[in-house]
Order: sequence, then structure tokens, then C-alpha cells
Amino acid sequence: MSLQVEKLEKNMAKLTVEVPAEQFDEAIKAAYNKNKNRFNIPGFRKGKAPQAMIEKMYGPGVFYEDAANEAIDSSYGDAMKESGLEIVSRPEIDITQIEKGKDFIYTATVAVRPEVTLGQYKGVEVQKADDAVTDSDVEAELKRVQEQNARLISIEDRPVEDGDQTIIDFEGFVDGKPFDGGKGTDYPLTIGSHSFIDTFEEQLIGKNIGEECEVNVTFPSEYHAKELVNKPATFKVTVKEIKKKELPELNDEFASEVSEFETLEEYKNDIRTKLAERKQRAAATENENRVVEKVVENAQMDIPDPMVDNEVMNMLQDTARRMQSQGLSLDQYLKYTGQTVDAMKEQMKPQAIRRIQTRLVLEAVAAAENITISDEKVDEELKKMADSYKMEVEKLKEYMGEFEKEQMKKDLAVQEAVDLLVSEAKLV
Repeated sequence: MSLQVEKLEKNMAKLTVEVPAEQFDEAIKAAYNKNKNRFNIPGFRKGKAPQAMIEKMYGPGVFYEDAANEAIDSSYGDAMKESGLEIVSRPEIDITQIEKGKDFIYTATVAVRPEVTLGQYKGVEVQKADDAVTDSDVEAELKRVQEQNARLISIEDRPVEDGDQTIIDFEGFVDGKPFDGGKGTDYPLTIGSHSFIDTFEEQLIGKNIGEECEVNVTFPSEYHAKELVNKPATFKVTVKEIKKKELPELNDEFASEVSEFETLEEYKNDIRTKLAERKQRAAATENENRVVEKVVENAQMDIPDPMVDNEVMNMLQDTARRMQSQGLSLDQYLKYTGQTVDAMKEQMKPQAIRRIQTRLVLEAVAAAENITISDEKVDEELKKMADSYKMEVEKLKEYMGEFEKEQMKKDLAVQEAVDLLVSEAKLV
């Protein structure tokens, strides 16, 4: 194999790989042995026709596709290593010469890891995140617990009011005809939740149990069912039940029931302490994000498009896996929202670029500061992981190869770089 490397603009490169003729002829022979049973040649039993006979009947290129794939698979890895480039994308392959008895030549256009020019990264100045706990924060948390402990009371002697929880039957009509998904029985609806379209809920206010009424609405322009977008609709609705949420009184008795404290004042103090801990953790994370964003903003790099495309694809696959774990396929999600895969990819691009920039800059900081991670540090991290997974550390090590170990070292170096940036930053 011979290799030529040509540097292109915007951190792209083209590898021209020449596979010797004899090696390519062997790949053709391997393709013949793999596929010969597919050919029926008069005068020969199936799978027994000579290679030359098949090539004569079907053309000399009959085995070229499989042979080319074999030649590329067997040579590209070596070409990557020999190039000395840090390749960060899948190759775009273009075959430039393919003929029996001649060298097989192809090009692989790839993205190369961009160089990062760091700007100021020590002592950057950012606005400090607020970690103060106010009285309104405490009251809001208290209100949340109060809502959790509310009870529902059935209402028989009055019509629907805002905030009521109702049970309704409904059927919707567009242009006088029912439509798919427009009918429901014993449907729970909280008035004022805005879970139904337009002014549907507001029009139920004042209606009594057992009363059938008409509700007129218009479907929004961003509605998931395209055939209903901007269409006026009429719903026949019957209110079957009305329930009202009754909140417990905020007093010492309430505090003793929902906490380990005997008085409301003690409970409030505990809420304030826990909120302070939570806000301090959130503020520390926000300060870290602001510092890193500032350092990234000060740096310069030229990210190749295929690198962004790869990151977008990874993000899309992660999203699909999360959906699948919740019992929803990506296709179902796209159908429900009316989105396309291309639209999702476009939406993900800015975040993908930020992820790439952040990682590259933090790795550049780690390199500039000579941050290295020892095997002992890796062992410490593995011990923490094993404890969290409740498994033997040696068992966890069995799942890790050299690649995973090196990746962990890189990740730990990046975190140390973040810690350094935050410790040196000026929070004002």
C-alpha cells in the first residue's frame, strides 16, 4: 500500500491510497469465492463455474464492488495510522481506479482535529451566579408541599369554576364531521391547566354536572395533526364530575404531619437550609458553565463540517435511545410532532458546535497546563464507580480495555482543567 496526504481547507484532508494490483486481484478472488453460489452458468453446477467464465458472462466488473469494499476495509486503518493525522470523521470514499491487474486507487476525504488557539483562560471575569435564598423561595417550597398534600372534594351544588378538576365526555367536529382523536370518555381535565386547545377550558366555567354544552375553538397553526391546523371545531361536552382541591392549613399541625418537626417555624428553617444547599450546588455549576463559556469565547478554532455532522448524529442517536427507553420510537415522535429528521439535525447543530468547542478548548487547556492523569488516579475513579454500581472493582476493570482507560484519563484531565479555570476565575 502507498499513501499520499493532501491538506485541504478548513481542517480537511484527502488521503490517496494505492492498493497493489496483486492484493486487489486477491480481493477479487475472495469476492468470487464469496458470491459464486449466486450464479447459474449453463454447463456448470451452481457454485462450480470458474471465475473467468462468470466474468465473461457478466462483465469483468462483476466482483468489483465486493473486492473494493474488501480492499478499502483492509487498507484504510493502516492509511489512517500512516497519515499521522488525528482524523475525527468517517471517510468520504471516492474510487479513482478500479481494474483487474492494476493498482486499486481510492481517496478518503476526512476531517482532521482542529488546532485550538487559546485566548485568556486564567483569571477570566464572569458574573457570579446568585445563591441567596429569599423568603419567597421558602414560601414557594412550602406552597409546593402544601399542594402535594391537598385533598380533592367532590362538588355537587355549584357549576364549574377556574381551578376545578373535572371529568368530562367530549366529541369534536370539524365541518360538521367527527375527526380522529376528537372523542374522549371520562376524561380528567383541570380547568386553567391549558392542556386543551384555545379557550376550551374557559368555556366550561359556569357549566353544571350533567349539562351538555357546545365549545367552539380553533386549532393552532403549530398543531401536530396537519389536517386540523387553523381549523375551527365544535365540541359537544358533558361535565360528569367536579372536584375542588382543598389545601391544608399552614400551621404547626401541618408541619408535624409532613416533616420531622413539631412547629411550622422549625420546618421553615429546615426548608431554608436545604434550599441554600441546593442553590449553592446549582450556583457552583452555573459559575463553572459561565467560566468555561468565557474561555471558549476567547479561543479560536475552525471546526470542519463533518465533525459537526458526526456530533449531531451522536446526539440524534442518544435522543432516540432515551425515547426508546420511554417506550417511544423516533419515528413515532416524528410522526406525532410533524418534524423531520433533517429538521431535528438542524436544531441540534448549535448545541453540537458548542459541545465540540468546549471539549477542544478544555483539552487544549489541559495540554497547556501539562495536566496528566496517573494510573493511580484512574484506579481511584474506578473504585468510586464500582461503589456506585455496587460491584467489585476488579470486575469493572474487566470491562475496560486500553481505549476506555485512555478515554477516562482524557475525561479526568478535562475535569481538572475545569477545576483550574474556576479556581483562577474572578467571580464578580
